[in-house]
Amino acid sequence: MPKIRSNRAAAKRFKKTGTGKVVRAKAMKSHILTKKSPKRKRALRRDTVVSAVSAKALQRMLPYI
Repeated sequence: MPKIRSNRAAAKRFKKTGTGKVVRAKAMKSHILTKKSPKRKRALRRDTVVSAVSAKALQRMLPYI
């Protein structure tokens, strides 16, 4: 049986932690930054854990990651 191909778009956007959780970058950081407060922009730099529902879909997209 052949290997399953990873979804390349997902592979570039998500990574797994040491404990097996999937992490992602936060959205809303690309443009229209003047009206956002410095505190809000700092918070958007941090990664966050993907929800359990999305993690299940990502497990199918990224079988070897």
